[in-house]
Amino acid sequence: MEVVTDAASLDVELLQLPDVSTLFLKSNLTFVETLFDQWLSVPDSNRLVTSLLNDAKSGVPLNVPGNCSSPNASSNSLPSMFPAGTAPPLSPRSSSGSPRILKQRVGPSNLGSSLKVVSEPVKELIPQFYFQDGRPPPNELKEQCMLRIDHLFPDQSHGLQIHEFKSVTKEICKLPSFLSTSLYRKIENGAGIVTRKAFIDYWINGNLLTKDIGTQIYTILKQPQLNYLTQDDFKPILRELLATHPGLEFLQSTPEFQERYAETVIHRIFYYINRSGTGRLTLRELKRGNIIDAMQHADEEEDINKVLRYFSYEHFYVIYCKFWELDTDHDFLIDKENLIRYGNHALTYRIVDRIFSQVPRKFTSKVEGKMGYEDFVYFILAEEDKSSEPSLEYWFKCVDLDGNGVLTRNELQFFYEEQLHRMECMAQEPVLFEDILCQIIDMVKSENESYITLRDLKGGKLSGSVFNILFNLNKFMAFETRDPFLIRQERENPTLTEWDRFAHREYIRLSMEEDVEDVSNGSAEVWDESLEAPF
Repeated sequence: MEVVTDAASLDVELLQLPDVSTLFLKSNLTFVETLFDQWLSVPDSNRLVTSLLNDAKSGVPLNVPGNCSSPNASSNSLPSMFPAGTAPPLSPRSSSGSPRILKQRVGPSNLGSSLKVVSEPVKELIPQFYFQDGRPPPNELKEQCMLRIDHLFPDQSHGLQIHEFKSVTKEICKLPSFLSTSLYRKIENGAGIVTRKAFIDYWINGNLLTKDIGTQIYTILKQPQLNYLTQDDFKPILRELLATHPGLEFLQSTPEFQERYAETVIHRIFYYINRSGTGRLTLRELKRGNIIDAMQHADEEEDINKVLRYFSYEHFYVIYCKFWELDTDHDFLIDKENLIRYGNHALTYRIVDRIFSQVPRKFTSKVEGKMGYEDFVYFILAEEDKSSEPSLEYWFKCVDLDGNGVLTRNELQFFYEEQLHRMECMAQEPVLFEDILCQIIDMVKSENESYITLRDLKGGKLSGSVFNILFNLNKFMAFETRDPFLIRQERENPTLTEWDRFAHREYIRLSMEEDVEDVSNGSAEVWDESLEAPF
């Protein structure tokens, strides 16, 4: 057979042929591609292919006969490429194993099955895993909550007043009771009342029901336009705590001390939890801290002094009295000369200068060279609990003179020089800096002996004593002559921090001084009466 190699001279009638052998097609690929293009250009072929594609897309079963000798071939058959009777014979194995024969056995259409599978792929149902407003509550949890709501909201039309809402906060929301007012104000939004529908919309439909307690408190306290908490956001819950907690009832006759107590608690919260020091408490910081546990403890414990974290009145009393002792003119500001008297002149002038240079923390006081009450709270917490990470960060910044993030030999020696001079003035046996440096390196166990990093200090148990050696003479001498009785006490109560022990000792001392003062005043009155009696 003579093969036509020019597709352009190919007669259209030649396309009406039965079939082609596989060997012939493989040996003439270029010619086959040209011939296939010519076949597609035939109007009938073009219409047929277009029709088949449309049927495949719409999912309609296809009915394409396998050969042009079918009775229906005149309209639907594919044009053949060889004249009748000139097609090469099929391979002997075609009758039993040819894919083309097998496809014809499947059904009336050898193309319908494969095209239909392509047009209808198997769709795997992926459950929703992201919810913009949080995952909706499970039906069982929602039903349990609705039962409690129906019990506490018997009158669906009138709703609850603010004094009736505390049970909702405790029983449904499982939150500390002193968050009741804040939650109420958040829901009523100026309406003056919280209806059943309004509560459901906020707590259930707003998906607060399924969120953790940290996120719930954060959402309730923060301002809508902000993504952080400020100190002002905590004031409403402190006001309600002061008004309702049985351990703080005695302060209701002295509103000025109520305000000071609330300020002190808030300052302590931000000192320990707001590690970035920005005054903006993030949700991450709130969750990582222990304020949530402290709130729940304060709500359950009637003796507020047993809530050592943040809320203890005795701790506030110690902080406030210490500040009042230093503030001689009682203008609520402290200068360098005032602070140098702290702890019976325990601190060196050099470290006080660094504090007032505002290196560890910018003062909130608006008066130049003066430290305000909030600044003093940060100072005393850092000074009396050098085992805590906020304290280590505070004093590390003070000693790091060049701010390069490491403490070198020269920086340590700069602060110790004044300590050495003070020991000599007090007729104490001086300890040379070389010996102190070896002791500090042994205490810290720094990765590099030529300098100390903040990471080194946070990894050591005696790191706080390093700063006492450098600038607090009283604590340095106490460390050198440690009392075994105090060491045993620390081991017996490992949960108490250095601040807890200091505040306990100071409160006893201050209360004893006040008792002595009261007794002396009472004795004076009795003495005066006895003098006047004979006359």
